[in-house]
Amino acid sequence: MSPLKNVVLVHGGFVDGSGWQAVHRILTREGFHVGVVQNPTLSLEGDVAATHRLLDSLDGPAVLAGHSYGGVVITEAGLHPKVAALAYVAAFAPDKGESVGTLSADPEPGAPVPPILPPRDGVLLLDRDRFAEAFAADLAPDDARFLADAQVPWGVEAVNGAVGEAAWRMKPSWYLVAGEDRMIPPQAQRAMAERAGAAVTEVPASHAVHVSRPEAVAELIRRAAHARS
Repeated sequence: MSPLKNVVLVHGGFVDGSGWQAVHRILTREGFHVGVVQNPTLSLEGDVAATHRLLDSLDGPAVLAGHSYGGVVITEAGLHPKVAALAYVAAFAPDKGESVGTLSADPEPGAPVPPILPPRDGVLLLDRDRFAEAFAADLAPDDARFLADAQVPWGVEAVNGAVGEAAWRMKPSWYLVAGEDRMIPPQAQRAMAERAGAAVTEVPASHAVHVSRPEAVAELIRRAAHARS
């Protein structure tokens, strides 16, 4: 069988696709063709459409990877016929009818609460002064400060966008748990990964694991690609 060489990366809320730069660099140097979706994060429908446009352009099957809210996007977009495997990176992995909103509605006692500011004009932002501790605690202070200042507004419509069908019920999945995550509690990540039947790896990292631990993320994607080759 031919090796699977296409990878598509989908970012989550509050950030853009530039956070995948180190992962992109690692994988492209190994011969992978890596596409990065700049999903608007205003609605789930719009983000799935943006992901489908990139998938449509590929010449063969791909590993579709999503970070954070990007996990919701790949769960819906992963039904695309060119998706051979799913890779969740500290991500939401909803089932049919679920959204970020429903999955976040009843946090475990003692779980950290993300410092999300009240919605304004239909979008959300994180408290800039608390961004680093919540989202990027293992990044250099200057890097975490830049992410805080470069935040992308996250649409309330996207947060509440419910999945129609869960691609992980039909396609194999891999999951990287960020063990020091303060945005999506690690115990919630483990539970979603187990429900999805995903092959799980865990690293001690913040929610920004794709930035702080790009090699671990690249290794997860490698495993998915090799398993589906």
